[in-house]
Amino acid sequence: MLRRTLANALLGTALAVTVAAAPAEAAKSHPLPATITLPSGFQPEGIAIGTKPYAYFGSRVDGDIYRADLRTGAGRTISEGPGTASLGLKIDGNRLFVAGGAGGDARVLDLRTGEILKSYRLQPAGTTAFINDVIVTRDAAWFTDSRNAVLFKLPFGRHGRLPAEAVRVPLTGDFVLAEGNNANGITTTPDGRALIIVQSNTGSLFRVSFSGVATKIDLGPSETLVNGDGLWLRGRTLYAVQNRLNVIAKVELNRRGTAGTVVSRTSNPAFDVPTTIAEFGKRFYLPNARFTTPPTPETTYNAVAVRIP
Repeated sequence: MLRRTLANALLGTALAVTVAAAPAEAAKSHPLPATITLPSGFQPEGIAIGTKPYAYFGSRVDGDIYRADLRTGAGRTISEGPGTASLGLKIDGNRLFVAGGAGGDARVLDLRTGEILKSYRLQPAGTTAFINDVIVTRDAAWFTDSRNAVLFKLPFGRHGRLPAEAVRVPLTGDFVLAEGNNANGITTTPDGRALIIVQSNTGSLFRVSFSGVATKIDLGPSETLVNGDGLWLRGRTLYAVQNRLNVIAKVELNRRGTAGTVVSRTSNPAFDVPTTIAEFGKRFYLPNARFTTPPTPETTYNAVAVRIP
């Protein structure tokens, strides 16, 4: 994220923020596990899946990155966190982009070794921030901040070279900062000419130009995506996880991403406040953040898979 986020859970089909890349092919010889068990106390939030059958998860507790094999469910920690959260994740080639939550930072890891390639201070120390999610486009990585009306851009150099520092892009236009969780999940429009963000507290969806001008996407007179979290784009279909509602909303967009229609919402008994979404084979995988469960070092966590609605 180099350019480049139902009915059947009882029978074992499974579920799970990022660039709309071509989905990887799942192994066909054996059925994949419907549930991926994560370390106790891990408190997952983000997930990313590349072309290989591995899912990467970030911890809200300390920023550890955990890699799980989708074929077996086995996994291990590949990168020790900095002591602050790892939230939204996206893969771009052999790099993993990580949103740093209240730490106000972002990191880029080597996907193979877990080594930190570069760290970025997006908001000054002492500033209230919540770097929530990330999307990778052809020429940049973009991060949301749920506490401030701003996006952060990491513009790529030649051959995808990482920049020395991030570029601050203020959100203007229709976007109005409100109390609570603001800009959260992020992806691109179907035509790739702009970004899409969801404002969790209001349920509004915005098309955002690369200069930061936000235009509210028309979803109809009464439709919202309140509690919207991770976003996943497949062609002109946008999938939005509404975390505390335990559903995946399916939105059919026009090519420019200026209007859309919510055509379905998919729930699952295995959902326990899922936050974001990634694709592998014919399934979506979602980590259960369990926001309504008091976290302890012994609290259990998992990710589940469901067929793509």
